[in-house]
Amino acid sequence: MLQQFADWLAYGLLGLDAQSRIGSAVDFFFYDTIKILILLFVISALMGVINAYFPIDRLRRYLTTHKLFGLQYFFASLFGAITPFCSCSSIPLFIGFVKGGIPLGVTFAFLITSPLVNEVAVAMFLGTFGLRITLVYVVSGMLLGMIGGFVLGRMKLEPYLSEWVRNIQKVSNAESETWEKEHVSFVGRLPGILRDSWGIVRGVLLYVIIGIAIGGAIHGYVPEGFFQHYMSKSSWFAVPLSVLLGIPMYANAASIVPIIEVFVAKGVPIGTALAFMMAVVGLSLPEATLLKKVMTWRLIGIFFGTITLFIIILGYLFNWLL
Repeated sequence: MLQQFADWLAYGLLGLDAQSRIGSAVDFFFYDTIKILILLFVISALMGVINAYFPIDRLRRYLTTHKLFGLQYFFASLFGAITPFCSCSSIPLFIGFVKGGIPLGVTFAFLITSPLVNEVAVAMFLGTFGLRITLVYVVSGMLLGMIGGFVLGRMKLEPYLSEWVRNIQKVSNAESETWEKEHVSFVGRLPGILRDSWGIVRGVLLYVIIGIAIGGAIHGYVPEGFFQHYMSKSSWFAVPLSVLLGIPMYANAASIVPIIEVFVAKGVPIGTALAFMMAVVGLSLPEATLLKKVMTWRLIGIFFGTITLFIIILGYLFNWLL
């Protein structure tokens, strides 16, 4: 339904050619912008309800004071793996977790894994590359989220969250305390929850438009011959270069699998191809633009730099093992 509406806007209302590059880019822009804004509003409202009734401070204290032996990162990564979101679509949930005060390392574990692994891509991998490579893809994606979340969590990066999201946390906590003291009913709390959710949508609207516009501009443009030239087996720098080339791209895991199949069929090592895929779906310029509303540039740089390094290491490891 949402895709049909986006198609109508691009091809019906604006009269663009569905086969043209500009038509595809505009259609992509409409679809992703509407989808992300709806997700952001719905998830913000749900987190508002949870914050209003669930003792989020107790959960936060539990996660930060108890030794769970990494299980919190595993469950966050597992939740990311079963949610069918791209890197930009994962950000509304990330904002909701941060708003609720969930430890930053745990939220990063979700943010890293969510775009990398989803059920559609798993099914495509299974049919294309077989069980062994599929297991490598799934396990490595989840491990990347768990390890990345743990490392980033140990860095104590909370001071580098933006002032905007910290203000949201303060207002949410203060509002919840007032409601508890005055025993406000759900009906009485709902207008405030929806108002706060709409405020979050308005706060990130410009960043969503800019981010998705960047994604739309490069959507569908994958110069395979150029990539294959630099991702060849003889190049020692193929893995880091493939990761750097993948970052400006923007696609979900399912849409990039056929391209990876072409690369592997033409001689690109599987580790190099997987590293490229992880960079495309897990790190992107539109994602960085959206994250700017939540994080400072320094935190975005640390996040991107850490995950880039881990993906490069995985690429070399896969080329050696596979």
